[in-house]
Amino acid sequence: MDLRKSDLRIAEFVAVDVETNGLPGEDCEITEIGAVLVGGGELHDELESLVRVERPLSRGIERFTGITQAMLDSAPSPVQALELLRGMLAGRVLVAHSASFDRRVLRHAFERAGLDWPRPPVLCTVAMARRYAPLAGERKLAALAAALGIEVDVVHRALPDARTCARIFCALLPRLCASVQTVGEACELLGPRRRRHAGRERGRRVPRDRRPDLTGLPDDPGVYIFRDESGRPLYVGKSVSVRSRARSHFCAPAGWTERAEVVDYMPTRSELGALVLENRLIKRWRPHGNVKLKRSDGFVYLRCRFDIPFPILEVAPEPAPGHAVNVGPVRGREAALELVEQLNSMFGLRHCGRRLPRRDHPSAYGQMGRCLSPCLRDLDPNLYRRRLDEALRPFVEGGGGDELLAQLESEMREASKARRYERADVLLRRRERLESLIGRLSGLLEATHSRTRLVVARHPSKQRWDAFWIVRGRVADWGEVPAAGRELVERTRAALERRPAHAVPPDEVDEVRIVHSWLAAHESPQLELADASEAEQAAAWVREVTTAAGG
Repeated sequence: MDLRKSDLRIAEFVAVDVETNGLPGEDCEITEIGAVLVGGGELHDELESLVRVERPLSRGIERFTGITQAMLDSAPSPVQALELLRGMLAGRVLVAHSASFDRRVLRHAFERAGLDWPRPPVLCTVAMARRYAPLAGERKLAALAAALGIEVDVVHRALPDARTCARIFCALLPRLCASVQTVGEACELLGPRRRRHAGRERGRRVPRDRRPDLTGLPDDPGVYIFRDESGRPLYVGKSVSVRSRARSHFCAPAGWTERAEVVDYMPTRSELGALVLENRLIKRWRPHGNVKLKRSDGFVYLRCRFDIPFPILEVAPEPAPGHAVNVGPVRGREAALELVEQLNSMFGLRHCGRRLPRRDHPSAYGQMGRCLSPCLRDLDPNLYRRRLDEALRPFVEGGGGDELLAQLESEMREASKARRYERADVLLRRRERLESLIGRLSGLLEATHSRTRLVVARHPSKQRWDAFWIVRGRVADWGEVPAAGRELVERTRAALERRPAHAVPPDEVDEVRIVHSWLAAHESPQLELADASEAEQAAAWVREVTTAAGG
C-alpha cells in the first residue's frame, strides 16, 4: 500500500529528533536518537538510544547537550540504533522540527552504516507552524511550544525534544487535516519551496551499483585509499572505523567520488597510527581529492624562532620549522597571548613584532623597565639571549608552568627578605595572574623537543597497540607493538641512538602538530627515556602496560 495515498486522519506518525557531534558534512555523526509514536492525536511508544561515535566529542558539544564521551563509549553502535529506528518508521510518516536537517543527518547515518534508508514521507513542524501558527514570534522548538501552551522541561536531548515535537504536531494536526486529505497532499503542501536554480546541483549521488566494493574494508583503525581506473590515488582518508568512514564519502559526494573505481586500505592499531600514516601518504602522493582543510582543534603553540638578532615570543597555530623552540600545543589562544605578554614583561623581552624598529628614545615598555629596548641599537645581543633563555628554560627543561611559578615564588621571598615589599607585592600579583593563565591553558605546556618518550596507543576496542618512539619531539619510529621483546629492545635502542636535531624540518611540521595535538587530547601510556641504555626497561614497561590492560 502506498503510504502517501493514506488518509491523513488515520495515519501513524513518528516524531524524531537527533543530537549530533556538531561537525559539518561527512564528519557529522549522530550521538543520540529520540522517537515518539503518534496516532489518533496521542503519544504512544517511545525510542531513546545513545549512539557510539567515531570522532571524540568536543567540550562545547558536551556542555551544550549534556552528552559526554564516556556516555558514548559504551553506547550501541550506529547499526544497532538505526535498526531500531527503521523498525519504528516502517509504514509510518516521519515528523521532525526543521525536518530537512534531521532527514539529511539520518540518511547520511544510514548510508555510513551500510543500511538502506527507508524513505518515509516527511512532515516538518516548522512548516506547519509557518502556515497554521503565523502569530508565533519564534519558531525554535521551545519558543514555539511555549506559544502553543506546551510546557517544556528539557531541551537539547533527543527524546525530550521528540516529545515536544510530537505535542506541537498534535496541536497543529487538526488544522492540517482541514486543508488536505492524504499524506501525499500534506507532504506537497508543507514540502520545501522549490528554488529558482534547483537544477544546479553541487554533486550527484553515486548509485550503489557504480560505487567501489567496500565490503572488504575492516571495522578497525587505518587508512583507506580511493583510486581511479588507472590505479592513481584520488583520495586518502583515515578513521578508527575504515568501513563506515569510507561509506560516508558517498553521503555528500565530492568531485572525485564519481571517478573512484577501487578502494584499498592499510591497517593500523590505533587512531594516532592512522593519523600519522594518512599525513605521510598525502604528502607522498598529493591526491586530487585531498585539499587542506581548515583546522578546528583549537590548539596553538608558543614559539620562538632564532632567525633574527633579537628573537620574540609569538603564538601561532603551527610549530615553527628550523632552529626554534615550540611550546605546546595548548588550547586557549587568548590565555596563550597573555602568557607571552607576561613573559615579555618578566624578562624584558621585546613586545613589538619580528621587524625591529629603530628608536631614539625607549618605548613605553622600556620606560617602565619591562623591555631591554634593543630598538635603541646599543644592547648586547648576548644579554638579550640570556634573558630569552631564562624565559624558555622552564618549558625546555620540562617543568613548564609549575617551574615558572616556583621561580616567581622564590623571587618573591627574596624580595620580602630584603624588605623590598613593593617588589614582593608586584611579584605576588604576577604569580596569581600567571597561575590563573596556566590553569586556563589545557594541553602540553612544554617544549615539543623537551622530552624523549615511548608512547603506546591502543586500538579503540581490541587488545592491539601501536608504539611510537618520539625523540626530541619527532617520530623516530612507529608501528605495531612487536610480539618479540628483543625486537622492541632493538627498535628502542636504534631510535634513541639516532638522536635527530630538535630543529623541525619544514616537511615534518604537520606531523609534529598532529602527534602532539593527539597526545594533548588523549591520555595514553608514556615512558620517559634518556638514552639507549634504557631499552630493556622500555621493553619491560610495554609488556606490563599491555598485559595490565588486557587483564
